[in-house]
Order: sequence, then structure tokens, then C-alpha cells
Amino acid sequence: MTLTSIIALQDNYIWVLNNDNDQCLMVDPSDAIPVLDLIAKKRWKLKAILLTHHHYDHIGGVLTLLTIYPDLIVFGPPETSYYGANILIQHGDNINILDMNFRVIGTPGHTLGHVSYFSYPYLFCGDTLFSAGCGKIFEGTSQQMFESLKNLNRLPEDTLICGSHEYTLSNLTFAHALYPEDSDIRGYYYHVKELRTKNIRTLPTTLAHERKINIFLRTKDIELQKKITINGSCLNESQIFKLLRYKKDQFQEDI
Repeated sequence: MTLTSIIALQDNYIWVLNNDNDQCLMVDPSDAIPVLDLIAKKRWKLKAILLTHHHYDHIGGVLTLLTIYPDLIVFGPPETSYYGANILIQHGDNINILDMNFRVIGTPGHTLGHVSYFSYPYLFCGDTLFSAGCGKIFEGTSQQMFESLKNLNRLPEDTLICGSHEYTLSNLTFAHALYPEDSDIRGYYYHVKELRTKNIRTLPTTLAHERKINIFLRTKDIELQKKITINGSCLNESQIFKLLRYKKDQFQEDI
């Protein structure tokens, strides 16, 4: 199985898995045109789509693709039923496609019905987990997002994190401002700055790497609590996460 990424719209990733039989599946096709271009170039057969949530920059190309491929299987949570999903899934379901088994993991927070798909080593996590950051909370609660990230953080350390946006530099800018003395964050921040000047992509990443540089996965750190709390107040991990997400929202817009 081969993993490919397509950049669409401004900074969206459309993820593609293809097998030796030239069959492929797409994750969150925000735009049909680059998908169709790649399929034609590679002579692939599009068999299925996986949708993580209902936002337009994740489902925008689905209906067009369905007009061209009317037998296309489109998996998605109930919130995507009006946007082309024809097989509705939920947390705990298993999907078998292209000789792969995907476990559906409910990851609410960004939206109420957001899901992620895991088939070792690939994790397609939409707008839940990014490199060095996490998604904004629109429909859900900070507690839901916190629990979603905890669940994803239980996966194997060599899991490939396939988030849906190129936000790594933005996220690291915040993390570096908060943790200027952290050598892992500082080193990766300058590395990513150089990569992005050359328009080199920073995804996928690994869970092991994210545990070092993603401060939203480091809510147990005593040092983090000291940095973001006022008057030494004692907060639990969920409260620390909520405050951290709030500070990121105020620091710089991302999603």
C-alpha cells in the first residue's frame, strides 16, 4: 500500500492510499479537480472515500466525484449524510476496503460527529490532531477534544499522523513562544521554517515525534501548568488543555 498526499484549496491535504492493483481510496476530498487529475495521471481506479466530518473543505469534491463514479462507496459519520456519504459509520465500527481494515474512532470536539480512521500504521484524523497542534473547537467541548486526543495518543508510537491541514509552522510558532527553552520544539520550529520556505510538506508525522513537540499532548507536564496558569492555581489535565486551546486561539488563527 502506498500513501500519497494532494494539496487542495489553500492548505488542505487529501490523502490517497493505493494498492498494487491500481485501486485507491481518498480521504476528505475537498476538491474533485486535483483528485481527478491524479487518478487520470496514475490510471488508478477510485474505489472508496473516507470522510471525517461535514465541513466544506473536507467534503467539497464528493458530489462531483459521485456523478462521475456513481458506484463509489463513501463512508462517513451521520453528519456527512447530506454531503454524499452513502455508508454511515460510527465509533467502534470496522471498515474493510482494499484488503485493509480500518477502525473507526470517534473524535468529537471540532464537530460533534467527527471521526478518525486507523489502519496500522495510518491514522486519518481530519481536524482533530495536527502536527504540533490540534483543531479548533466549533461544535463540541474542550472536554470532548481532550478525550479525543487522549484516545489517539494511545495508538502505537510509529503511527503515521495524517492530519488534514498544513498548519505545522503556525502551531510551532505558538509552541516555541510558550516553550522557547525546549530543545525539541525549538529545533523542529527552525527546521519546519526552512522546509516551508521551500514549500516542502511536513505531513505525515509520527505519534512518537508528536509526543515530543505537540504541547496539546503534554498536558501532564508540570512545567506547562506553570506557564499557562495564574497565581499557581492547580488545574487538572482537562482544564490545562482548555486553557491552552484558548491561548492558541488568541495567539494566532489557524482553523
